Amino acid sequence: MDIEHKRVEIRWHGRGGQGTVTASIILAEAAIYQGKYAQAYPEFGAERRGAPVRAYTRISEEPIYSRAPIINPDVVVILDPSLDKKLCIEGLKPNGIVILNSGRSLDILRKELGSGVKIARIDATKIALEIIKAPFVNMAMLGAIARVIPIVDIKYIEEAIRESFRARVAEANIQAMRRAFEEVEF
Repeated sequence: MDIEHKRVEIRWHGRGGQGTVTASIILAEAAIYQGKYAQAYPEFGAERRGAPVRAYTRISEEPIYSRAPIINPDVVVILDPSLDKKLCIEGLKPNGIVILNSGRSLDILRKELGSGVKIARIDATKIALEIIKAPFVNMAMLGAIARVIPIVDIKYIEEAIRESFRARVAEANIQAMRRAFEEVEF
């Protein structure tokens, strides 16, 4: 996909308890391991499980000074398919990409979001339930991101996952991430 790789701004949309913030942090850590500059931070409304959550990740070849919310992202990642997709993609840059957790086909998603939006989709819920045995879709979404916008090498994402979780949990998360990397459609 056509993302300018000098600096990428990602806005994440999910619900409390899905690991939205954790995924944004792991991606930033992986970018730093790779020698890039990165930052990640959350934006909460009501801090409770199930409430909508936003998180932001910036990755750059140069130092990053802004800590402002990302209003015009290059990439929008939607972890929860029940969120209002039109609302989530507001401000998406021209040639921006939406990466969705959805079991629906790309054709249906394109009709919903309009023909001018580049879409990648992965059934992260299915992957998480099969591998992790719980609906934590964040690591599968990281795999989709690594494939669609290869700004961070998958080996660094694996390293960041291993640093963030105990061994057994890390390996299941890496397995989910790798499967999503292979299965993402765009």
